[in-house]
Amino acid sequence: MTIDWQRLRIEGVYKQNEDGQLMLRTKVPAGVLSAEQAIKVADIADRFSNASVHLTTRGSIEFHWLQLGDLPEVLRLLAAVGLTSRGACGGAVRGVSCSTTFSEGFAFAQVLARKIHRHFAGNPHFEDLAKKFKVGVDAGYARSRHLIQDVGLVFLGTGDEGRDLYDVWLAGGLGREPQQAFLYAERITEAQIIPLIEAVLRLYRRHAPKGKRLKFVVREMGETTFRRLLEAERARGPAELELADAVEKRLTALPHGPRTIVEAAIFAGQLSTGALRGLAGIAERFADGYMALTADQNVAFLLCDSSGESEAKGALGACGFAGGAPEERVNFRICPGAHECRMGLAPTRDIARQALSIMGEGKMDLTWAIAGCPNSCAQPQLAEIGIVAVKKAPGADGVRRPLFDLYRRRSEGFGEKIAEQLDLEELLRAIQELE
Repeated sequence: MTIDWQRLRIEGVYKQNEDGQLMLRTKVPAGVLSAEQAIKVADIADRFSNASVHLTTRGSIEFHWLQLGDLPEVLRLLAAVGLTSRGACGGAVRGVSCSTTFSEGFAFAQVLARKIHRHFAGNPHFEDLAKKFKVGVDAGYARSRHLIQDVGLVFLGTGDEGRDLYDVWLAGGLGREPQQAFLYAERITEAQIIPLIEAVLRLYRRHAPKGKRLKFVVREMGETTFRRLLEAERARGPAELELADAVEKRLTALPHGPRTIVEAAIFAGQLSTGALRGLAGIAERFADGYMALTADQNVAFLLCDSSGESEAKGALGACGFAGGAPEERVNFRICPGAHECRMGLAPTRDIARQALSIMGEGKMDLTWAIAGCPNSCAQPQLAEIGIVAVKKAPGADGVRRPLFDLYRRRSEGFGEKIAEQLDLEELLRAIQELE
């Protein structure tokens, strides 16, 4: 049987290797996952994968080592708990992310993220795009992830007329040609958001060559021309589409007393099914049945009662997340790399552990990221220390090994490249010398 691997991408599937194993990515809007969903994910990974899952920097969940024949059953089981992989890969609107987990305003951001997801996920008008299209909704400007979205929405608060207001940033992205998003509009209402995203998508579909993101379109035609065309495109559709709700629709807890957050640090986003079930139990006991998959590949809980903080932390420790190990102490975003991704040039988890062993106490408070290829899924340009495997080259012994670029971020924008094409030994030495 001939398999159309390109067509499979729209179902959230990538070919993992030449032996026929697959990766399946599942969308989790705003990263908010119920305990019931987490247990179902663990059941699926036990039956069809390797008893573990990978948490991504966009709050999605990846299964690895799947077989093609198992996909229908896996997708059926995900649908039973309201999860979908449709559009999680390929040319479609990807999972709607939120990097400001449990910050002030997250209650608004998570609801809007789910509304956007509901409108675009599986909608044939917005599939078969030239390349991926990423939307992020954030509760504020902290962490700057609005800069890497095709559409980045930043919640500003509720205006005088009782309408939620957002800044809109467009055409950001990382990969081989990183480009910061530009501020397109300030203080727009929630009702304007869906028509605006639709107009951007129509313009993108019309002008983007195959394999190119929105940032390429803007770079080629220029921001001024893009703005003019987008305004004309917006005029062809409705100016507003009301998204108002009759009742509160946040998923996470309504805390009794002060907002208290506890977090399990998941090294490299690699989570065993046993640990995931344990975290689901913590969500049920302490957080009204919900957890959040953070942009740092961790799992966070908004406690419904702050008096349970000590007990919740004890439960995390019993699950293996006491927080004392270097892998838990350092904020380290890590993609699967060569361990599980056919694009990976380097074994990212191994390199992270080597970096942890030599970085010293002074660097443990910094944010770190390692990307196993130039696609930069770990978002290294937004970490204080970013590492990107850029290519493989033969050494003196003729063996091809990965080379790395090193980034240092000190401001609100992208990190600056401070060294390039370092071999592993040179990279570790550069890490030791960093100030």
